[in-house]
Amino acid sequence: MKHKSELSFPNIHKLLKSVLIGLIVCLGLLCLYYGWSFGPGSRRSDEETSGSDGSDPIFGGFVLHRDFDDLHEDQEHNSEVTKSMLVCDLQFSELIPCIDRNLIYQLKLKPNLTLMEHYERHCPPPERRYNCLIPPPLGYKIPIRWPESRDEVWKANIPHTHLAQEKSDQNWMVVNGDKINFPGGGTHFHDGADKYIVALSRMLKFPADKFNNGGNIRNVLDVGCGVASFGAYLLSHHVIAMSLAPNDAHENQIQFALERGIPSTLGILGTKRLTYPSRSFELAHCSRCRIDWLQRDGILLLELDRLLRPGGYFVYTSPEAYAQDPENRRIWNAMSDLLKRMCWKVAAKKEQSVVWAKPLTNSCYLKRDPQTQPPLCNSDDDPDASWNVSMKACISRYSAKVHKEKGSGLAPWPQRLTTAPPRLEEIGVSPEEFQEDTGIWRFRVIEYWKQMKSVIQKNSIRNVMDMNSNLGGFAAALNGKDVWVMNVAPVRVSSRLKIIYDRGLIGTVHDWCEAFSTYPRTYDLLHAWAVFSEIGERGCGAEDLLIEMDRILRPDGFVIIRDKPAVINYIRKFLTALKWDGWLSEVEPRVDALSSSEERVLIARKKLWDEGLTAM
Repeated sequence: MKHKSELSFPNIHKLLKSVLIGLIVCLGLLCLYYGWSFGPGSRRSDEETSGSDGSDPIFGGFVLHRDFDDLHEDQEHNSEVTKSMLVCDLQFSELIPCIDRNLIYQLKLKPNLTLMEHYERHCPPPERRYNCLIPPPLGYKIPIRWPESRDEVWKANIPHTHLAQEKSDQNWMVVNGDKINFPGGGTHFHDGADKYIVALSRMLKFPADKFNNGGNIRNVLDVGCGVASFGAYLLSHHVIAMSLAPNDAHENQIQFALERGIPSTLGILGTKRLTYPSRSFELAHCSRCRIDWLQRDGILLLELDRLLRPGGYFVYTSPEAYAQDPENRRIWNAMSDLLKRMCWKVAAKKEQSVVWAKPLTNSCYLKRDPQTQPPLCNSDDDPDASWNVSMKACISRYSAKVHKEKGSGLAPWPQRLTTAPPRLEEIGVSPEEFQEDTGIWRFRVIEYWKQMKSVIQKNSIRNVMDMNSNLGGFAAALNGKDVWVMNVAPVRVSSRLKIIYDRGLIGTVHDWCEAFSTYPRTYDLLHAWAVFSEIGERGCGAEDLLIEMDRILRPDGFVIIRDKPAVINYIRKFLTALKWDGWLSEVEPRVDALSSSEERVLIARKKLWDEGLTAM
């Protein structure tokens, strides 16, 4: 007779086997879920995966529960630095987190394709962020330096050649061995942007065929810019263009422009206002930019109207301008009628190009029939509001002061860089405060360059970003150097961006709790004054911002972080993991009128990664 336990053993064995299989299936499904949900990498260091700093060990998002002073106090008891950060898969080497159409599909968003909403910003929620470092493509090289970069870049840095074939008849770009060359052509200037610019200057009878019109044209908006050759050749005329194009079917055009060292950015005339204040540009340019200007009661032309200064020009080079067939004549007649109702006048017209001019005053608007379309904007509309603001199908009238003075009252370039602009009073800043700010930043930049003197090579810095531009003093202090600066006004002080443009500089509004709309490896130098303190007060993650700065910083590039000592001490913890320890300097700067509290300056240099790191 067998024992009862011996008789039940097979049943126990089957039960254990079933439980084990169930656990394996559950574990597999759990891994699959998190692998799908959270992108190419979760947050990074040995220290963080234990959850010791308040981060979630699975989601990996840094949660700032306390201020930097508390974090610094903890660090005095545990000074261990973060040893490593995960590296994203190589397929994400060109990731733009807030312009990622895969995200739109994954989040099941339903953008209106006819209104180009799928090209606008759609940022991932915190749990879907790519919390890993973006690797460079295989074979990446330190970019060719300006001014040579205007005409050639390394093919390995942007390994996309479809535009060379697609635009071969327009002289956009040519593949030449391990480089890509840019002959300076465009959709309607195959013989070169330089000749095209001179032709436009002659059309408008500008002195000496110079496009800057004696310093009165400085800021240009080039929409649908291609690889930005128009903007590249404007620089020799002392004109700076914000070259703008979407990440569309020609998705790498702005990437090429930035690699060349030309001021440019991603953007789309869709449903939202462009992130610039009113009256920012003397001229807008469209060379066969494939934009339907007549859609939605002309709302896109009305957006240009908002952005143009009094008397500003719109240069339109397209078949419609010379109307060779019935469809082109229809478009031309409809545009002419709309622009006439907007009080624009034809300033010049020749062959394929027409130039309209915006009125200097409100006089024409006041003479229109009250029922005329498009209407004037309501008096409570703020034409300078631009961050996540929908476009409006109305005309932004001038203030009584601008109407009376018949213009913006700006000095010609380069005097306007240091002349206090009239709009200062709109933000409550006196001319004396403006001049003091200019002097302080001139001194601060001199001190920065003294610190970096031993490591900066000639022409090693071209693309610069000031992440908290204030009145533009940092960029103004760099005017003598062969660089351009993207001035970024945080949303809470976005009204100050109008001063940037009035000084003849360029910039944009941005919220640093989100990713910036640019490609990886875009800038040679990032300047962050009190940026970490500002986002910390809002509960946004310092590590998220460090990862974003790394994404847009070129290898061999520099970061200058000026902030409270507790912030600097905390950031130092991540420098080795970020590969920002190629060269370091830290000083306590002189206290000045802009110092709201004690500050320290940290300057770090990003290393060129070993290719082996991209396989992590």
